[in-house]
Formats: sequence, C-alpha cells, structure tokens
Amino acid sequence: MKAIPKLNQVLIQPVILCGGSGARLWPISRSGFPKQFLCLNGTQSLFQQTAVRLMDLASAASKVANPIIVTGDEHRFLALEQIRETHIDVDTLLLEPEARNTAPALTLAALTARANGQDPMMVVSPSDQAVKDEAAFSRALHEAVLEATDSNIVILGIEPDGPETGYGYIQTVVDVDQSALPVKRFVEKPSAHTAQKYLSEGGYYWNAGIFVLRASVWLRAIGQFRPDILNATTTAWKRREVDVSQTTSFVRPGKVDYEGIPPDSIDCAVLERCVGSEFAIKMVRLDAGWTDLGAWEAVWALSPKDDSGNAHAGDVLVADSHNSLVHSTSRLVTLVGVENLIVVETADAVLVANKSSSQNVKFIVNTLNRHKRDEHAYHRKVHRPWGWYDVIDEGENFKVKRIQVKSKASLSLQKHNHRSEHWVVVSGVATVVRNDDEMTLNANESVYIHVGDKHQLSNKTSDSLKIIEVQTGDYFGEDDIIRYNDIYRR
Repeated sequence: MKAIPKLNQVLIQPVILCGGSGARLWPISRSGFPKQFLCLNGTQSLFQQTAVRLMDLASAASKVANPIIVTGDEHRFLALEQIRETHIDVDTLLLEPEARNTAPALTLAALTARANGQDPMMVVSPSDQAVKDEAAFSRALHEAVLEATDSNIVILGIEPDGPETGYGYIQTVVDVDQSALPVKRFVEKPSAHTAQKYLSEGGYYWNAGIFVLRASVWLRAIGQFRPDILNATTTAWKRREVDVSQTTSFVRPGKVDYEGIPPDSIDCAVLERCVGSEFAIKMVRLDAGWTDLGAWEAVWALSPKDDSGNAHAGDVLVADSHNSLVHSTSRLVTLVGVENLIVVETADAVLVANKSSSQNVKFIVNTLNRHKRDEHAYHRKVHRPWGWYDVIDEGENFKVKRIQVKSKASLSLQKHNHRSEHWVVVSGVATVVRNDDEMTLNANESVYIHVGDKHQLSNKTSDSLKIIEVQTGDYFGEDDIIRYNDIYRR
C-alpha cells in the first residue's frame, strides 16, 4: 500500500470563490454588495472569515500559499480592501469579466496555481459560509488534505439535522468507522419528501461545496469530462491582462474569450462524473456548526435570540412576538403580536416574509431586475473604489448626494451631457480639476461644474474628504458619465 505523504511535504493553495449575488438575502445583500462581503455573524464579513479559516491551515502544514481569490471585476477593490483588513497578503485576484459559474472559475485558479511549475494542493471554498467551531473545521480540512495527497479528490460533507431542500446531497457508504468515505453519487436539491427519505436511510450528507485536490488533478479531470470548458478557459487565460495594486496583481482573462466559455458548476462539470471513474472521490465529515447562510431563515437560526426566540439587529423593539428575525439598518423597527416573520429594513427597501418562505426572496429580486429597478443591485449608499456616495434626496430635475473620498484617492476625469453639479466641501481638503483649471477647496467652500465641463475630484491628503453634491438637470443615470482618465480602469 502506498504511504500517504506527511502533510508538511505539501504546499497548500487556498482558493476562494467569491462570486454570486446572494439574492435570497435581499435587501441587505445586492449584486453590487453581495452577501459574502456582509458582516452577518460577527465583526468580520463572511469572505474575511473564509480567508482566515483557510490560512489557519498554516499551523498544520509547512507552507500555506497566499490565497487565490476569484471574483467579479466590479468587486475587485471591495475584495482587496476587506482582505487587507485581515492582514492576509494576496498575490492574485482573478477577475471574471462575466460570471460563468464555478467550473471556469476554478479552472482559472488551477492554471494560476500551475503557472510557476508547482502543483499545489488546492483547498477550495466558497466565500459565503459560516462556521462555529473553527478548530473542528481545521481538523477536517487537515484530514482532507492527507487523503487528497494520493491524487484523490476529497469533498467535505455535513451530516444533516433535518430534511433540508436548499442543499445538494452526497451519498456515501453507511460506515461510521471510516475517516474518509467513498462517494457513491451526488444528488441535486431534493423535494421535502425525498430529503426526509435520505435522512431516514442514512449515508447522505449535505454538500458544503468545500473540497481538496491537486491543481493538476482538476485540470486533468476538467479536460476529460469538459474539454470545451478547459480549452476555452485556457484561451482566455493566455490572453490575460495584468495590472498591479500595491503588491496584488489584478488578472483579467481575455474578456471576449471568457464570456464565450460554457457556464457550468464544479459539481455538474466534474465531481458528479468522477464517481466510478479513474478519479477517486471521497468525503470527509465536517462537524463544525456549518451553514451557508443561504436565506434569512438560516441567519435567524445562527443568530443569538431572546427568550421568545426572536433575533434582532439594529434599532428594534419587539412585544408579544415569537421566533422572528428583525434587521434594521437606518430606523426604528417594531413588531407586535406576530410570529415566524422575517423583517429586514434598509434605507430604500423593506422586506416582510414568512420565515418558512425566505428562500423565495429571490423571486422579488428577479422582478426588480426585470423592471430595471436599481434596488436589485445597489443600496442607497453605493461603494466605489475611491470611497462611497449616498443619495440622500432626489426629485424632478435634482439629486443630492453625500460623497466620501478616501485618503489619496481620486474619481475619474469625466464629464456629463445631461447634468451640472455643485460641490460643497463639508470636511477635508478637495483638489478639483475643472477644464483647464485646478483649485483647492477647504471646508465650507464650493465649486460649480457646468454641463459638459471636464472635471475631476481628488483627495490628496491623509484624511478623508466629505462633500455634498447637488445635481441639476434632466437625467442622472450613472451611464451619463464620459470618462477620459480613470485609475480604476472602469
């Protein structure tokens, strides 16, 4: 029998898949600021928690490489800022110009991991999950890495505690003595009746979407089962562009090539086809208080509760109410005489749902999208790589924004064809370019930008800059921006 290499002989490459819009957690999660970047169970976002968990494998291995993060181009600065807050170094952010599901995303990561001639053990994880027992999580991954060093693919499975219909399932042999169980098949999200049947039979586990395998094994497997995805992704990879923010490389695969890649998930493209093939696939149990926080009901289940089973965040008052979740972000929200409700308030939208129907929030998001309403994508407060803006009032022929520009940051050099802008500095020092003039504005000073003026707002100081912007005109859409120079490549 071939000996399993010691873990300290393995280079571990964390891969964080940071896509998805988190539609079922609307209105807090939106495509412009999706759930993985939200703090739903502590002081760190789900993305930050994921990165920290994976890097903690360093205590059980000689070397853990800096994580490879795969995310959308529009989220690159959000991901970079959050990862730097954890003090984790990141060499590479792979930026998808368009979401093509997880199989192309992982193929990009594997090509990156192999680019320098190494063949690391990839530990692959979504970025939108929560884990209560970090030590148990680390032990399970340590075990999975040991199993995968012999060219196996190892996936983590969660023992179900109920007939959950929102997860895919893994069927294994019914044997509690083995540490890594052979996988018999993968099952898509079942009906409630089928999920109950799985629970009764045993040998079925929830698919956590976390797995371990060598980069070369993934590339061989995707090449065997979906050569169209491998070939198209490789072409896009070869035509990549790279630019650097401090020590982190933004890697953009060829846009046209990537958008033509057939979309498919890791499970459908490869893992489900591995069963019975030359690619041995096993499952390691994960008993660490795992949840993917896929809907508001899961957030309620994970949250601390009062004596009546209510979980609440923000300015909330509850009377004679039971087993409900209330999340307030900008005002007082009260509940009286209700039960089993989800109530989520933001500055521009309110969700009220029966807790058992929280999976269906995505239908509201789909409707908003079809009607081309901004609430599906953006909050009233919109984050940008240079800072943020908050629309505090608007009406016919006017819009008012609060704008904050980070230290040493700058908006693009731009102009508008349909609106003028009046900027008033509230605090900090603004450097303003207007056509051929450059000026410095201090607190309580202002400048008027006429329709058609080329203009740029910058903060060259070490303090934040806050201004009030009053727009007047006949159209205020973000597509009325003609950019001449933009350091963020928008």
